[in-house]
Amino acid sequence: MNVGQVAALAGVTVRTLHHYDRIGLLSPSGRTAAGYRRYAPSDLDRLHQVLVYRELGFPLEEVATLLDDPTADPAEHLRRQHRLLLDRMERTRAMVAAVEKEMEARQMGISLTPEERFELFGDWLPEEYEAEAEERWGDTEAWAQSQRRTRSYTKEDWVRIKAEGDDVERRFAEAMRSGVPAHSEQAMDVAEEHRQLISRNFYDCPPEVHAGLGRMYVEDERFTAHYEQVAPGLAQYVSTAVQANAARQGG
Repeated sequence: MNVGQVAALAGVTVRTLHHYDRIGLLSPSGRTAAGYRRYAPSDLDRLHQVLVYRELGFPLEEVATLLDDPTADPAEHLRRQHRLLLDRMERTRAMVAAVEKEMEARQMGISLTPEERFELFGDWLPEEYEAEAEERWGDTEAWAQSQRRTRSYTKEDWVRIKAEGDDVERRFAEAMRSGVPAHSEQAMDVAEEHRQLISRNFYDCPPEVHAGLGRMYVEDERFTAHYEQVAPGLAQYVSTAVQANAARQGG
């Protein structure tokens, strides 16, 4: 193949191939009688290796050193590139996830710095739960209330709200470990505090809405995982207590 054909095939410029030739990184195996470059299949293999390493951020000098290493065979280059590409994919996924969470947070109006958000919530992020609420009740007044309230919350507000939520979860877990039935008055009283916490901090949460949340705690693995991290079996316990309390309240 001539230099123009190789450039078109590889998606690079003829000037780039000329530069690689000048620095000895990729010299074509042959020349025509008129002195034009002719690339053999082995040259294309080397060009592919060069382009992958360049995409991974290696400088040309280091690429040349790697490819000219007499102890490295083509399979070793492929294994190294595969490993590096997987690492890049993981980093990219993490970056995409972080950007998506920040987009959600801005949409929700949660005005915290990344450090404050990690300090307060760790892996648990309010907007993930709010996203679920939007899907179910996005056209309701409850959703509109939540938007209005959370948009103005400061770090201190979130510290208080998280402390209140942690306290309710702790008392749920203590009741469960003590053998208190989930449908007992004690457990339902904690569930009622949970409902009041939502009404106080996010949106008016009548018993029937709270019952729907209770069912979601065991139907949606994201919610279940949150409670299971607090105590194994807690998701079902909270769900039962919340629904029993809703029935007690007439919801």
